[in-house]
Amino acid sequence: MSDNAKILSEMNDRSREVFRRVVEGYLGTGDPVGSRTLTRTMSEQVSAATVRNVMQDLEYLGLIQAPHVSAGRIPTQAGLRMFVDGLLEATLGDEDRDKIEASVGSSEADVGKMMDRVGNALSGITQGASLVLAPKHEAPIKHIEFVSLAADRALVVLVFADGHVENRVFVPPPGQTPSSMREAANFLNAMIDGKTISDLRGLMAAEVDARRQEIDILAHDLIEQGLAAWENEGERSERLIVRGRANLLGEGADPADLDRIRSLFDDLERKRDITEFLSLAETGEGVRIFIGSENKLFSLSGSSLVVSPYMNADRKIVGAVGVIGPTRLNYGRIVPIVDYTAQLVGRILSGPQR
Repeated sequence: MSDNAKILSEMNDRSREVFRRVVEGYLGTGDPVGSRTLTRTMSEQVSAATVRNVMQDLEYLGLIQAPHVSAGRIPTQAGLRMFVDGLLEATLGDEDRDKIEASVGSSEADVGKMMDRVGNALSGITQGASLVLAPKHEAPIKHIEFVSLAADRALVVLVFADGHVENRVFVPPPGQTPSSMREAANFLNAMIDGKTISDLRGLMAAEVDARRQEIDILAHDLIEQGLAAWENEGERSERLIVRGRANLLGEGADPADLDRIRSLFDDLERKRDITEFLSLAETGEGVRIFIGSENKLFSLSGSSLVVSPYMNADRKIVGAVGVIGPTRLNYGRIVPIVDYTAQLVGRILSGPQR
């Protein structure tokens, strides 16, 4: 039993109710909840003094705190975690379900457009910012180009035969130069001939050995390590879609958090932390919730992330959907929305059941 579960199990009904109402009140309004407010909503008739005593006990346990000189209390990060793990009541409303189904559609003919719709829908429905990690595009390639961005960062531009274009950021082997990257791209473009990335990877070892003298050792490393990073088990070059950042940067945002939130989304939109995002969902099925500093990707913004993976027909995790917002999220509504969206995307990508 975890420490939070033990604490919750040892609480009496009154302490549990006070704690739950403080958290729900804060999540609903963003304001501290005072003892007089609680006495009007408690299921049993108790005095404000009794409620204050209970609140002092909860504060001693590190579950609630006073944000300033105030009689009111708000939950701590530890309190929010305990609430989410042990007291959260999550239900998907019919209206939210209908909106999700209408936005996602029922066809996988154009996965890219579907994932864009999913991102827009999650952002619009939750009034948060949505994160969608779309599966890789696997079609014949027409052209490849490598662009050096920094000593430890490079961009590969993939132009597919169907007109789809993707820009993927990756970490190149040490010592790469613009010249070696051009040479690597020329080598790959000469052997593309309608092949997919998977096809290319199958040919790489033999082709590199056969034409080893035609490229220098740095370009050789770039090809081997670059393409291996795209196709190896645990691939990390999927497309990250960010929608609704204005929902976190609008008039209702805390001015003290604006710069940190902007920095977070700048990082995400540059795809620097795409590996981190997918790794959040890879440890198992179902929704995961990260509050504040529980995950380093979001700790600087003081935000929470609700994320769930989706799978293909082979039950392999191929992407993830999530919502990021302030720690004062309506978890009871957001969690089932993210969960249902992930399940729906997975069913569509898996195709008709046989």
